[in-house]
Amino acid sequence: MKELSRLLSQIPPSATLAINDKAKAMQAAGHDVIALAGGEPDFDTPAHIVAAAFTAIEAGYTHYPAPTKGITPTLEAIAEKMAKENNVHVNPKTDVIVTPGSKWALILALSAVINPGDEVLYLSPAWVSYPPMIQICGGIPIPVDLDPEDNYTVTAAKIRARLTPKSKAIMVNSPCNPTGRVLTQAEVQAIAEVAIGADLYVVTDEVYEKLRFDGRPHYSLAAEPGMAERTLTTNGLSKSYAMTGWRMGWVVGPTPAMKLAAIMHSQTVTSAATFTMKAAIAALRGPQDIIQEMCQSYQDRRDYMVQALNEIPGVHCPSIDGAFYLMPSFPNSQKNSVQLADALLEKAGIAGTPGIEFGATAENRVRFSIATAMNDLERAVERIAKIAHEL
Repeated sequence: MKELSRLLSQIPPSATLAINDKAKAMQAAGHDVIALAGGEPDFDTPAHIVAAAFTAIEAGYTHYPAPTKGITPTLEAIAEKMAKENNVHVNPKTDVIVTPGSKWALILALSAVINPGDEVLYLSPAWVSYPPMIQICGGIPIPVDLDPEDNYTVTAAKIRARLTPKSKAIMVNSPCNPTGRVLTQAEVQAIAEVAIGADLYVVTDEVYEKLRFDGRPHYSLAAEPGMAERTLTTNGLSKSYAMTGWRMGWVVGPTPAMKLAAIMHSQTVTSAATFTMKAAIAALRGPQDIIQEMCQSYQDRRDYMVQALNEIPGVHCPSIDGAFYLMPSFPNSQKNSVQLADALLEKAGIAGTPGIEFGATAENRVRFSIATAMNDLERAVERIAKIAHEL
């Protein structure tokens, strides 16, 4: 048999999904496993969004959408949201694509700006899928390592230190998975300064945008002066609206790049599901109070977990600004993050993701999702307390 794809053979499967699948398999086999590895809200999709989807199906929205990049009302709803909430102004006819999930939105954005051999910087620790996505699109991933001792602060100097003549773009995620950082205005301005000075495109992932704590504001890079023409913004409904299984996201950006993204979209997935586009309108234009309720719940869980974990000898857990992940460290442990995650699963029945999967500066840490019921989080703390001395 002839050789299969060298590219894909070099790319690992998603660590978070693999661990989550393992935890679910153990649960199905009768083991009492607390699954904190995935990133799925434990809330149901709001009822008015579900109702909109059923109404759309009954009305015949089960065929290809026209245009395939999104039905006009959904494109307009996304453009309205971007203008109102993000101060980013785009033409819904030319600058918006509705995608089957925000993951595909990132692929479209990268595909539109990368040529083979281009270097794409990304802030690290980063979501496990960023480097593989860059590679799949022909680019070379270049981490900009951020220091946990400095609260993962982004500076222009740190980004410039990783620039080369091959630098083409930078990926940004705020609120961040896995660190929970929300970029300050000064950090956003620093990224914009480097991007403009080095003529970089920016691909920004804002899927956790609405999950921010303690009243922190969100700053969209595309709204910064001089950034609209070089920024592709991705977002979706999975995290904020508890719609992971709906696979509903979008990418917006400058017209030339979006024309290319639309070609990639049409030649691959064709479109997102038409009835989910109607559900998206209900989400974006309907009541938003449920978002605040879910966000407050995550903030309450954060407050509980950070305090409870820090009370356990040998565990250190920084607080977070947004999203729903914690990354505690185990300063007294001689184990690396893979060994720590294995020990937590085997000894305590807790599934977490090894920090090294997110980047070198997340080593000796384990990422826990707090998007699960409080009683499970309380049980997890009790189990960690019992075995922390063994770690």
